[in-house]
Amino acid sequence: MRLLFPLLVAAGSVMSAPALAIDAPASPPAEQPLKNFVTSVEKDGSITFRLYAPAAKAVSVGLGSRDPLAMQRGDDGTWSVKTDVLKPDLYEYYFNIDGFRSIDTGTNAPKPQRHVNTSLILVPGSILDIRNVPHGDLRLVTLNSKALKSERQMYVYTPPGYTDSSKPLPVLYLYHGFGDTVGSWVAQGRAPQILDNLLAEKKIEPMIVVIPDTETDVPDAIAENMPSSDIRKVFFPANAEAADRELIDDLIPYMKQHYRVRNDADGRAVAGLSQGGYQALVSGLSHLGTFGWVATFSGVSTTSSPNKAVDAALNEPDKVNKALRNFTVTVGSKDGVVGKDVAGLKATLDEKKIKHEYHEYPDLQHEMDVWRPSLATFLEEVFKK
Repeated sequence: MRLLFPLLVAAGSVMSAPALAIDAPASPPAEQPLKNFVTSVEKDGSITFRLYAPAAKAVSVGLGSRDPLAMQRGDDGTWSVKTDVLKPDLYEYYFNIDGFRSIDTGTNAPKPQRHVNTSLILVPGSILDIRNVPHGDLRLVTLNSKALKSERQMYVYTPPGYTDSSKPLPVLYLYHGFGDTVGSWVAQGRAPQILDNLLAEKKIEPMIVVIPDTETDVPDAIAENMPSSDIRKVFFPANAEAADRELIDDLIPYMKQHYRVRNDADGRAVAGLSQGGYQALVSGLSHLGTFGWVATFSGVSTTSSPNKAVDAALNEPDKVNKALRNFTVTVGSKDGVVGKDVAGLKATLDEKKIKHEYHEYPDLQHEMDVWRPSLATFLEEVFKK
């Protein structure tokens, strides 16, 4: 089948235009099962990546921070490569097809992003699995943000057994990173599975977790309008101030109105990864009487993104130490994205004698293998002291 572009018609006459013809994309042979052409996890924990692209000249797969794997073309036009046995985890990957970066269209697990270019695949056998345990409820809530003058969405996780008559529970506000979406901590971070499994093991306290959208899209802080050189100094500060207004003026009041939640600082925590770590820093230190627990996982800091309220708080170490029950900072030892930010923050905390927990993940970069364990560890500490 060939697709023809129609001729242009203007002012009652036919305007001549080049007739362009494009061949329809090839489909896998119908007489074979689809499993022969799509990516799959093998029983031994390896992954066989497959892509049906008979017209492609060269295809490789990028798997996390590993070197790209060259794929080989079969006689039927399917490109494939098999990995070594991998540890149980959720992996990110993409295809490089003749220089074009593509998600895996043969699966149903794209990474939640503002501009989708990565897929996800789970090798089972870890805390990230959906296990046969009691499950909490996950609700996508839409609300009107008066602070941002727009309709906004957030996820709300309530633990197994939560009802309208339950005792008030503590709340963790959990922010995602730059370029991701409100669904990132759910689909990629696997926060609901981590919470369910840790609760079933009685390692954490029952809590409500709110997952807001870190990006506010206010007129002066739309990521796509900013050159990359301005992101740290212009976009992050402006967006963080807007997200902070939303958190204090809209989200916390909404949770108080619609859920049975604690209304004390010790029953309220804020955490996030990367840009979300900066958000946790800004909101947590700007409102020391509102939050008793703060965690920044590989977070941007005022080393590169200014914030007067954060700097002012850090200059009052006694006040911070009195207000916060726990201040957690984590990073991968090879993080080339925010390594200097985290080092700058840690140096300040050490110099000012601000109490904090610091954990460095050896040989890891700016990645979920830092952030998911960071979340699990923080969950095991928060609301217990």
